[in-house]
Amino acid sequence: MNVTVSGKHMDITDGLRDHIDGGLERFTEHFDNTIDVNVILGIEKHRHIAEINLHANGMHINAKNISGDMYSSFDTALSKINKQIRKHKARINRHQPRTAREAREYEHLVIDVPFQSDEHESNGELQHRVVQRKNVEIRNLTIEEAAMQLDLLHLPFYVFHNHVTDRINVISHHGDGTYALIDP
Repeated sequence: MNVTVSGKHMDITDGLRDHIDGGLERFTEHFDNTIDVNVILGIEKHRHIAEINLHANGMHINAKNISGDMYSSFDTALSKINKQIRKHKARINRHQPRTAREAREYEHLVIDVPFQSDEHESNGELQHRVVQRKNVEIRNLTIEEAAMQLDLLHLPFYVFHNHVTDRINVISHHGDGTYALIDP
């Protein structure tokens, strides 16, 4: 297990480091592949902030907590991670195993559309400018697994290859706790 602990506006004491290492040891029983854990601790005014980012078996889980004590902030964030892992494992165990398919990569683009009239091309159309480019792995998942990844990663939307329909889909959150699925 690879553990990285960093502090913002604070020093990491040996006691705090031992407490973090002891709390993270139980993750090795849940995962069979290499586990990368980033722990970010910080102090802002009187608030102690603990954030844990876990990357294991192709899964990304993060949790954050703010309280008046660094140890309790870390312990609460750790319990949030454990709850998400148990939820993930329960969903996995309810599904039938399937054969692995190769991951597909697509390019994700964020496009800046200017709204000023002086940004027009000579033919009268707006010029679009790519402001961010990112390669993302498109995983082969069911809709339930994609919804779980959307929750675990705290993203506004998630692009995935639908295992049932064999097509690329996009899932996003609605404000009322439901999900929207785009199936082109």
